[in-house]
Amino acid sequence: NLHATPEIAFHGDPDIDTMPILAWSLKMAQHAVDSPVGLFFMRYQAYLYFPILLFARISWVIQSAMYAFYNIGPGGTFDKVQYPLLERAGLLLYYGWNLGLVYAANMSLLQALSFLFVSQASCGLFLAMVFSVGHNGMEVFDKDSKPDFWKLQVLSTRNVTSSVWIDWFMGGLNYQIDHHLFPMVPRHNLPALNVLVKSLCKQYDIPYHETGFIAGMAEVVVHLERISIEFFKDFPAM
Repeated sequence: NLHATPEIAFHGDPDIDTMPILAWSLKMAQHAVDSPVGLFFMRYQAYLYFPILLFARISWVIQSAMYAFYNIGPGGTFDKVQYPLLERAGLLLYYGWNLGLVYAANMSLLQALSFLFVSQASCGLFLAMVFSVGHNGMEVFDKDSKPDFWKLQVLSTRNVTSSVWIDWFMGGLNYQIDHHLFPMVPRHNLPALNVLVKSLCKQYDIPYHETGFIAGMAEVVVHLERISIEFFKDFPAM
C-alpha cells in the first residue's frame, strides 16, 4: 500500500510537508525559527491559506515539468520516467493547446495571461481544497513514533459527509479514510466500504472523524491558527 504509507508523517507526506510556508505541527513550525520568510508565513498562515491554494496548480505544473524533463521531484531526484518522450510530448501538446486557444480567441497579451492565470488558479484552489480537507489539520506523527497502519490512516485523515454534490465535487475523495486504508477499491464501492470501516473503528474504539465540507475547511484554518499561536507563545521573541 505505497499510496498511503507516508500518511501522515512530517518529511514523509508531501501533502503536509509544506514548510516554510505552512506548518501543520509545532515540530514543523520550529523549522521557521531561522528564516524571516518562514516566520512571516508562520504568523499569518491561517489568513494566507486560501490565497496560497490559488498557486497550487501552478506549483504542480512546475513539478510535473521538472519530473518529466529532469527526474526531479519535491523530495529530490526521482526514479526515471517510464515513458519520458510521451510524458514530455503530452505536457507540451497540452500547454501548447492552451496557448493556441487564447491565440485563436484573439485575446490581447494581458487578456491571455489573465485567462491562463485565472483558469490555473481556480483549478488549483478547487483541487487543493479537495485534497486538504481530507488530509490537513488532523494528527501529525513523526516517522519514529507513528502508530500501526490502521490507526495512522484513520487518525490522520477526515471524511466529508456524502451528498450528490460532494460526491461529484470531490470525486470520491470525501471517503478519504476509506480510500487511504484501501486505495485500490474503486470509487463506486467506497460508500459500502465506509460502512464496514466505521463499524470496525467503533468495535475497536478508534476515533473516526467525519464532517461537512465547510466545517472541515474551517477545521483546517483553525488548526493553522492554533499552531501559529502556540508557536509564538513558545518563541515570544520571534
